[in-house]
Amino acid sequence: MLSRVADSIYWLNRYIERAENVARFLEVNLNLILDLPTRVQQQWQPLVATTGDKDFFDQHYGEANAENVIRFLTFDHEYPNSLISCLQKARENARSVREVISTEMWQHVNAFYLLVANTAEDLALADLNQFLEDVRQASHLFAGIMDATISHNEGWHFGQMGRLLERADKTSRILDVKYFMLLPSLQHVGTPIDELGWIALLKSTSAYEMYRKRSNRHLITPAEVADFLILDPDFPRSIRFCAVQVERSLHLISGSPLGSWCNPAERSIGRLRSELEFLTVEEIIEGGMHQFLDRLQQQMNQVDQEIFKTFLDRRPVHTHLQIQSQS
Repeated sequence: MLSRVADSIYWLNRYIERAENVARFLEVNLNLILDLPTRVQQQWQPLVATTGDKDFFDQHYGEANAENVIRFLTFDHEYPNSLISCLQKARENARSVREVISTEMWQHVNAFYLLVANTAEDLALADLNQFLEDVRQASHLFAGIMDATISHNEGWHFGQMGRLLERADKTSRILDVKYFMLLPSLQHVGTPIDELGWIALLKSTSAYEMYRKRSNRHLITPAEVADFLILDPDFPRSIRFCAVQVERSLHLISGSPLGSWCNPAERSIGRLRSELEFLTVEEIIEGGMHQFLDRLQQQMNQVDQEIFKTFLDRRPVHTHLQIQSQS
């Protein structure tokens, strides 16, 4: 497969997944505000922190209120990770590989972009929830269309890797933010307000119902939520599940057997997957949740970089050798 094609399919899926996660964060925060007591200040700053782009927000918006954060995350064309920017890039990537993807995939990506582009930027809060639900459903539909209409060959696996690396990154970020920023003050730790925050976190990753079914408990504890979202082997949005599936796709592309590695990308994801399989949540908490998640994000960034250098970088491999011989 051409590197250009693989790169476009990889980023097409990353941008669709990123758009879905933006919608999730906004939707759950809106619902959380409705559940919190009126005396508790609305929490919009954590959403900015989740993006990792606080400096951009501070420079362009300043105050993290509802109007600014919603515009920042949805319709800001200058912010590269807003809903509209992600879907614009997804459509550009889809257009560049129209000869490879299915017609249904192209039509849906185009319709998905128009859904967001044609939505008024002054959308009322009363209508925002339905809009965000439409975005999430459109992302799910794209994944289903891709699975059902193209061969599960190298291109499909590059798409899977893009989607799952993006998903794992966002799961780690929202968990990190909850541990440090979601509570209005320490006095609410262990209170119903605290529990509402953890429920909101689980819902933002579509994990609330599966968490309840697995734990079969009424109480929601930080350790159990972290264990589920980081280390659960079966839940499709847990970080461990995503790492296992990324490694599987990498090996199916390269043809090397699982348990070995033949390129730096396989080595990076293999080390990450192995660490997650043998960790316990008690070890994570003892070493510091923030420190662990920060290192985890760096490891996932390294996997992304190694995938790029191994499969997607289109620069000639021997350029530097040619220059040396000419001199």
